[in-house]
Amino acid sequence: MEITNVMEYEAIAKQKLPKMVFDYYASGAEDQWTLAENRNAFSRILFRPRILIDVSKIDMATTVLGFKISMPIMIAPTAMQKMAHPEGEYATARAASAAGTIMTLSSWATSSVEEVASTGPGIRFFQLYVYKDRNVVAQLVRRAERAGFKAIALTVDTPRLGRRESDIKNRFTLPPFLTLKNFEGLDLGKMDKANDSGLASYVAGQIDRTLSWKDVEWLQTITRLPILVKGVLTAEDARLSIQAGAAGIIVSNHGARQLDYVPSTIMALEEVVKAAQGRVPVFLDGGVRRGTDVFKALALGASGIFIGRPVVFSLASEGEAGVRKVLQMLREEFELTMALSGCRSLKEITRDHIVTDWDHPRARLAPKL
Repeated sequence: MEITNVMEYEAIAKQKLPKMVFDYYASGAEDQWTLAENRNAFSRILFRPRILIDVSKIDMATTVLGFKISMPIMIAPTAMQKMAHPEGEYATARAASAAGTIMTLSSWATSSVEEVASTGPGIRFFQLYVYKDRNVVAQLVRRAERAGFKAIALTVDTPRLGRRESDIKNRFTLPPFLTLKNFEGLDLGKMDKANDSGLASYVAGQIDRTLSWKDVEWLQTITRLPILVKGVLTAEDARLSIQAGAAGIIVSNHGARQLDYVPSTIMALEEVVKAAQGRVPVFLDGGVRRGTDVFKALALGASGIFIGRPVVFSLASEGEAGVRKVLQMLREEFELTMALSGCRSLKEITRDHIVTDWDHPRARLAPKL
């Protein structure tokens, strides 16, 4: 059966993967309300397309932190990709490079920063968890820099791991033939079996709960790489991120895997964009499955978006070719959405191209949802 959209990979991945692995990738925290909402919220935003505009040429190219990419669609950090496919992060890195976009490597990757760099050229960011042992952090950041990574995405929403009930039921742990490659030499690469989620126990043992704004400042003393603060959902924290020296903000609820009943990323986006006042770029990570979603995020002020689960599901289904196809499908859908909305470049996408159910003055223009 021919795959015609990004969502179809999830069912294929579910068939192919062991239950423990699929559940780890697919599930959210607790009631999984935010998990569903990350998708559902997009359907409450409608288009106001402009017609009779010459859309024979469409330019989707953009720059992120000064790096030119082919489209505003990038790859989010997702952990332990070799659980999905033997080539894991290698395949994802090659697919991102072929598509002319950015890959973000997870701290908890099953391939090291050096291994991913060895796949060839490409613009890559490194997602960082802050361990209790700051020497580990400093070492990791230095390795990422040496391996040619261009930015650090600092995850700030995980002082403790969210309660993911399927991981507890499945007693989730990293399969024995895999390691968290970035930590292999530090005796932090293995995950012990636990009475609940092995990952939750690992986080409780290793990740620093004291992490605060002063650590964002500390990070800038050990690296010249720009720092993206990943996990911002409020105007207050957007302002504090900028004060702390962040080069950009990623609006994320960690794939709805941390605190349940936070808003969807698309609902939190505009508040963060308004607080940033154009001082730093704001990105959206979470819930994007269609080119229409990408357009909606840009119309609300995002400079680009990141995809996570579509990458691991397509990787599980078809390896590198699957990830390439996901990027290609999203690119084509986004280009079509731009054309049908009357936008020829990203700068032509405006807030007036959409209507949301919180637009009171405009609400008269929208059909009742």
